[in-house]
Amino acid sequence: MKKWLFSNATIDPMISVALLILRVSIGAMMIGLHGWEKYQNFAQKKDSFPVPSTFLLNSWMNSTTSLVCTIFAEVVCSALLIVGFATRPAAAVLAFTMGIAAFVVLKTQPMAGKELALMYLTAAVVLLFTGAGAYSFDARFSIVKKRMFS
Repeated sequence: MKKWLFSNATIDPMISVALLILRVSIGAMMIGLHGWEKYQNFAQKKDSFPVPSTFLLNSWMNSTTSLVCTIFAEVVCSALLIVGFATRPAAAVLAFTMGIAAFVVLKTQPMAGKELALMYLTAAVVLLFTGAGAYSFDARFSIVKKRMFS
């Protein structure tokens, strides 16, 4: 479990720099362009935010809980990606959220309308598989100490 949560996945410095750039850019864009606006306008959005129409979610979720879960993914999980802490779980939550956005909430949109959600989904899936890289808090907690910030 600790290996999955905190593995930094690589000792190659160039790959770690690329993962750092990916984490920071995706996390910052998600917070700055999507999540923070939802957080600031919570009171206005809580009654009209879309609820995913899937059998697993719509049985217990209303528009307020849908908004809270989305804000959690877009703000908290994106902040975790930026600093590289619990990167894989944070990426999994963000990937799930973007998958729901692209394939459930925006299902009637043309592909161009889903493009941004699919781009975030792709980046989150990459981070889910690769981990944070050597330049992250995850690397500090990695089981293999030889990998730490190498």
